Amino acid sequence: MRRSLERSNRHFRKAVQKLPLGVASNFRYWGDDRTIYIDSGRGARLRDLDGNEYIDYRLGFGPCILGYADPRVDAAARDGIEVGGVFALSTEREYEVARRISSMVPAAELVRFSNSGTEAVMAALRLARSHTGKDAHIVVEGGYHGVFDAVLWYAEIEDWEPSQGKPPIEAYCEGVPRLLRRLSHFTPLNDADYLEDLLKKHHQDIGAFLIEPMMGNCCSITATREYVLAARELCRKYDVVMIVDEVKTGFRVARGGVQELMGVRADLCTFAKAMGNGYPISAVAGREDIMRQFGDGVVHGGTYTCHSVALAAAEKTLEILDETPALETIADYGLRLQAGMSEILNARGIPHSFTGHPSMFGLFFSAAAPDNYRDWLESDYAFYDALAPVLHDHGVLCEPDSREPWFLCEAHASGDNLQRTLGAFERAVDCTRDQLNLKAVNA
Repeated sequence: MRRSLERSNRHFRKAVQKLPLGVASNFRYWGDDRTIYIDSGRGARLRDLDGNEYIDYRLGFGPCILGYADPRVDAAARDGIEVGGVFALSTEREYEVARRISSMVPAAELVRFSNSGTEAVMAALRLARSHTGKDAHIVVEGGYHGVFDAVLWYAEIEDWEPSQGKPPIEAYCEGVPRLLRRLSHFTPLNDADYLEDLLKKHHQDIGAFLIEPMMGNCCSITATREYVLAARELCRKYDVVMIVDEVKTGFRVARGGVQELMGVRADLCTFAKAMGNGYPISAVAGREDIMRQFGDGVVHGGTYTCHSVALAAAEKTLEILDETPALETIADYGLRLQAGMSEILNARGIPHSFTGHPSMFGLFFSAAAPDNYRDWLESDYAFYDALAPVLHDHGVLCEPDSREPWFLCEAHASGDNLQRTLGAFERAVDCTRDQLNLKAVNA
C-alpha cells in the first residue's frame, strides 16, 4: 500500500520556486517527493492536498494539546479578534493569563509573554546573564532549545572517543558566529558527578544551566528525579540560574508541567506549544527578583507579543487544561495506545520500550531505553526509521525522525482513533519486518 502524493509533489515543484525547500521551516521538508502539504486539520486528524487522511501524532511538534480546530479555543480566538489585534499597549487579559500560569506553576512568580519558544528561551538566557554577570551556559547533550545562535551548538559525540578528552563542540549550521562557541558547555543527562565537575572548573563563567528534564527533541528521554534535584542544588551552590525549558512539556505532562512531576522549582522556566493549542504564544516566567530585571537593565519586547487572538486562545486553553480532566484523558489514551502497541510487538517477539510521559512518548525497538543522548546514539533505530514511512502510507502520521516523540491530544480519545491506529500499526510492523527480513521469534 502506498498513498498518492501527486498533488503535494506538484505543489512542491511550484513552491520551491519561491520558498527555499518549498516550505517555511527546514523541518517541514521531507524530500522532493515526500513533502506533504496540508489541506485541513480537525480534531486528531489531518487531510493533505491529495485527500489522504492521517491520524496525527506530531501535532505540529506538540502545540495542539486539545486537537486541531478545537471549537472552544477557536470561539475564544474569534472573540479575541474583536479586541483589535496589537496596539503597542497592554490589555487586561495579559494579567489574567499570567495569573493562571502562576497558579498552575509555583515557580512562575512573574510572567512575560513572547511569540515562540525560541523567543522565550532567548529572554531567559538574557535574564540569567544579567542576574549572574556571567555569559556562558550549560546545555544537556541532546537537548533542543530553539533556533538562535547561542543554542545552535552541540557536543559532537558520534565520532568521538572518550580517550580524546571531552567531545568537541560544533555549530548546528552555517552562519552561527564561531565566537560564541566558548559560551557553550555540555553535560550528559543523569550524570550529576559530570555536572559538578564541570561547574567546579568553570562556574566563574557559567550563568545558566538550561535543561529539558524530558527531552522533547530526543525521544522524551527523561531525567531521574534524583538528577534534577541534584542539579537544582548545584545551581544554588555555584550561583547558576537553573532554566527549565518547558516549551514542549509545559501544561502537557501535568498542570504544573515537568516541574510538578519532578518536584523541582526552577529559577526561570519557559513555555509555548501547548499553552495556546496551536496559536502563537509563549512565556518566560520565574523568580520575582530575576524577572524584575525586565525594565531594570534588561530589555524585552516584541511588536506582536500578546496579540489579542493568541492571548484569548491561551486563556481558554489554560482554563480547559486547569479545570477539566483533559490531561487525564490524554494520559489514559497514551497508556492504552502503548499497551496496544506492546501487545502487537510482543506477539511478534519484537523487543521494545517506551520513554517519557504517555502524552509525549518515545518508542524504542530495544528491551531497555537509553537514559541519555550518548546511549541513544549507540541504540539501533533502524526499525523505527523503516517503520515511520510505512505508517504514513497506512494513515498514521508520526515524525520520520526517530528522535521526535509521539504527541497526543484530547481529540485522540474520541471516535475510533485508537482502533484505527493500532490496526495500521500492526500492518505497518508486519510490512516493515518483511522489508527488513526479520523473523518473528514467536512465529
